[in-house]
Amino acid sequence: MGMWPFKRKSQTETETKGLAEPGDDLYALFGITPTATTGTVVTPDAALRVPAVGSAIRVISEAVATLDVSVKRIQADGTEIAAPGHPVLPLLRDEANDWTDGFSLIRDLVIDALSDDKGGVAYVNRLGDGRIAEIIRYRRGVIDVQFDQTTGEPSYKIDSRTVPASDIIHLRSPFGRAPLSLAREAIGVALALDLHAARLFGRGARPSGALKFPKGMGEESVKKARAAWRTTHEGEDSGGQTAILYDGAEFEPFTFNSTDSQFLENRKFQILEIARAFRVPPSMLFDHDRATWSNTEQMGREFLSYTLEPWLRATEGALRRALFTPEERGTYAVRFDRDDLTRADLSTRSTVINSLIASQVINPNEGRSWLGLAPREGGDAFLNPNISEAPGGSSADEETDDAA
Repeated sequence: MGMWPFKRKSQTETETKGLAEPGDDLYALFGITPTATTGTVVTPDAALRVPAVGSAIRVISEAVATLDVSVKRIQADGTEIAAPGHPVLPLLRDEANDWTDGFSLIRDLVIDALSDDKGGVAYVNRLGDGRIAEIIRYRRGVIDVQFDQTTGEPSYKIDSRTVPASDIIHLRSPFGRAPLSLAREAIGVALALDLHAARLFGRGARPSGALKFPKGMGEESVKKARAAWRTTHEGEDSGGQTAILYDGAEFEPFTFNSTDSQFLENRKFQILEIARAFRVPPSMLFDHDRATWSNTEQMGREFLSYTLEPWLRATEGALRRALFTPEERGTYAVRFDRDDLTRADLSTRSTVINSLIASQVINPNEGRSWLGLAPREGGDAFLNPNISEAPGGSSADEETDDAA
């Protein structure tokens, strides 16, 4: 079998690298390093091309942003009442600025915190009298964030201009590292599997092989034979064509090895790895292999308690620190309504509300507010409607018997 020479790079010849084709050292300079297993550089944009990663980030960020947000006033006894007239509320509910609504602002802040080690940051633009004019989320990298090596205190700059920390909404992930960054090896494997599948099916879902020539062939002959074979037998419309070999040539196909035969299992396992990294139940990434009616409901409750609740607390704290003055922070708080996620169907809610009213845990007007109904006259009294006396001195049950 013939071999052709190839040029070996001399020891004195140096290799130059530029920004067009950066090497590992340039990626490391910007905090981006290739994965150890596949050599794939996992950037946020590249990671989002993995459907499981994009789904995990969306299910967390959109779940936080869809909840009803409100401003609460903290009373002296610790109870909280709504403060619908606070000027911060329209920025979070309606428009954060002229081109961003409140939903998009909160969603994008959580997305940045999930995908960037520096977290999600937004600039609070204040007027001369201290009132907030708008909230601006700049593109990633515009706001420069630096952390003190001793205390971890962050400092912020926009276009080389120092910005006070009180004017920055800063939402960070646990450990100071984004889940996307911590799971870059698992994401790199998923990217490699996707690329392998694309190449495999791009060649008619067949593994590659070798053309064997009993006679020696020159370099040009080998190139022509290879080009002719690829033209005839590779590509989307080449399946089923008859192979014609010359001069006693033989084609020896490569068989699937153990990894290729378990390719689907490997791809499914990467979904589980990504789900673990983002602490999302696999069923929420549309992996229903082990999902049942009972464990899916349980995983949904665990998602609310162990995945979403920490992000809600962190988001509330970040908004409260930046949107309120030091004097207001002890009096006002930003709250997300968790009831939107735990709300049951109407029949179940009605049964629970009736039970709570009958046990005098809540009054009828409080139950009506849960259903979005206006209060009624006399609905603030804590009475059991099943045994309480109706107007006139007789109980409701007695009046029913008399009417019968």
